[in-house]
Amino acid sequence: MSENGALHHEDVLVRRGRRSGAAITVAVHSRVLGPAVGGCRIWTYPSWQDGASDAMRLAEAMTYKCAAAGLEYGGGKTVVALPMGTVLTPRLRRDVLHDVGEMVATFEGSYLVGPDVGTGPEDMMTIREVTPHSFCLPQEHGGTGNSGTPTAQGVQAALRAGARHVFGSESLSGHRVVIAGYGSVGSRLAADLSRAGATVVVSDVDGRKQAAAESSGYSWVEPEQALRTPADVLVPAAVGGVLNPETVATLDVPLVIGPANNQVTSDSVADLLADAGTVWVPDFVTSAGGVIYVLNREVGGLDHDDAAARVEVIEETVDQVLDAARAGGTTPLHESMVLAERRLGTAGAE
Repeated sequence: MSENGALHHEDVLVRRGRRSGAAITVAVHSRVLGPAVGGCRIWTYPSWQDGASDAMRLAEAMTYKCAAAGLEYGGGKTVVALPMGTVLTPRLRRDVLHDVGEMVATFEGSYLVGPDVGTGPEDMMTIREVTPHSFCLPQEHGGTGNSGTPTAQGVQAALRAGARHVFGSESLSGHRVVIAGYGSVGSRLAADLSRAGATVVVSDVDGRKQAAAESSGYSWVEPEQALRTPADVLVPAAVGGVLNPETVATLDVPLVIGPANNQVTSDSVADLLADAGTVWVPDFVTSAGGVIYVLNREVGGLDHDDAAARVEVIEETVDQVLDAARAGGTTPLHESMVLAERRLGTAGAE
């Protein structure tokens, strides 16, 4: 993806919310394939500029996620950059979400917003009070609710393909899996992998989750040790930026596949992983299950079974990417980008 500082986005809108006073960025990277989609992240940042940069990185990743998944959508993202130490009271949250809705409305349907870190289906209902262009609503309001289950399903599909390439079998029974992030998706993956016979180790920045993890039979490591723990598989399932030259140097794991967005700090880290003998499947491929399922249900009108079947295609995509990387002596990131860019380059050409 772009790393030279040039602006490749179609729109970047930064405002101080008129109700909340919060710094809000809506970044739309591309609408080549269709309306842009991307979640609303509410998080604390050292500065509003950091939040804006995060929105732009995440929007670009969404473009490639949709393209690689074969979806007729482009990439966007909303980031609410709260000052460090901010207490998000119910009143402030409502004001923030109404400000977000007001900004989303200015795109007149060419950008649709869903949940992300710090938001959920109920928040999309609050945004709906201002604009109809939000998705992933609660099920009782006609939406699909939390997308954690299809996201985890997509990661499982990617893990099957990755395990075949690295271990010779799609089964992870008897293998040690470290899941860095014990949230909505990470906890589902932990349960699924444990049932399949894997030895599961989890970590999370929220230490209050340790008791629940251990009561489920998982081992616990502190977050700073998660990437230093020897394992067969590492599943980054929290925030991005965890794979950098320093962490790769201490990594002792042959396969990395997970749902966290923007896992590498730069594309060059993918080369470092390959040089170290670690197979890393890009997050924009493995984390697409949620958006595939939700858009096929809420916009495409498919029923649950048909939408879930679309998520399983991630396994074929990962197979294709890893086969191409092995045959060409390239990296999975390179081949994933080629796959996405081929589609972006041919959109509308038929």
